[in-house]
Amino acid sequence: MNHSHDHHDHDHHGHGHDHGHGHVHAPASFGRAFAIGIALNTGFVLIEAFYGWRAGSLALLADAAHNLSDVGGLLLAWAGLAASRVRADDRHTYGWRRGSIIASFANALVLLVAMGSLAWEAVQRLHSPAPIDAGTVMTVAAIGVFVNGITAMLFMAGSKGDLNIRGAFLHMAADALVSAGVVIGGALYLWQGWSWIDPLLSLVIAFVILTGTWSLFRQSLHLMFDGVPEHISLAEVRQCLQSLPGVSVVHDLHVWALASSETALSAHLVLAGDEHDFDALLMRANEALQERFGIRHSTLQVETGRYAKMCAIAQDACSARS
Repeated sequence: MNHSHDHHDHDHHGHGHDHGHGHVHAPASFGRAFAIGIALNTGFVLIEAFYGWRAGSLALLADAAHNLSDVGGLLLAWAGLAASRVRADDRHTYGWRRGSIIASFANALVLLVAMGSLAWEAVQRLHSPAPIDAGTVMTVAAIGVFVNGITAMLFMAGSKGDLNIRGAFLHMAADALVSAGVVIGGALYLWQGWSWIDPLLSLVIAFVILTGTWSLFRQSLHLMFDGVPEHISLAEVRQCLQSLPGVSVVHDLHVWALASSETALSAHLVLAGDEHDFDALLMRANEALQERFGIRHSTLQVETGRYAKMCAIAQDACSARS
């Protein structure tokens, strides 16, 4: 005898509560945050590119190009958030939730490429420094710090619980740092006439941003291949299920990410005896998974020891034939 149970709490219907570690669904207000961020940064790119050309500042032009890449990154993240909310159908039974993970990966990739380009430009400028209109550079870059700082704050609340929102937050925080570096470089150029300080600061900032972005890149790539989310220990999940009253063995345990902030689980629970209250067991299991690990999408199959042995024998036979 076996019993399977597929448990889902659908937040878009208004049911359920958030539990566990780092499981926060991006609220609808982030759509407005993306719209504001894209509008602000698009306007600033046009201003920065124009004054970068007028001031003869490669730093401002490079920062404008980076800001433009961030607009693309925000568009990617917004598209990923929208895709994650598309309802499931008969062809896509999980909907398009994984779009948020793919967008996070693309976001990290774009930022890595942008920072690599910035570092390359900085190396070139170290070899052949050029004079700049430092006053204009400082003024425009200071506006950039303000614009990008405000945009980053729009995403700060969701940056811990959603990898996709975190990507958008990192993009904006990175831009604020780059703009701040340009301001400092302009000030030192006015004070000491050090034309090499701007490319040097750009290299330092690029290194800091690359270090932070690598984590986002690695995590999103891991989740794209159905890796266990970093905030969840598979051994602890197995122990949690195995410690439930009436459960003797847990096998075929899988934990993966449906989206950047949604985790799914499937497992087979082998009973210690033949007589159990299956509904009570499934309820206890799902409550434990939600409260301890924030796993809201769980599919559990309950088996007797006899059935589990029959399955194991059948699987071994199939493996031997193949």
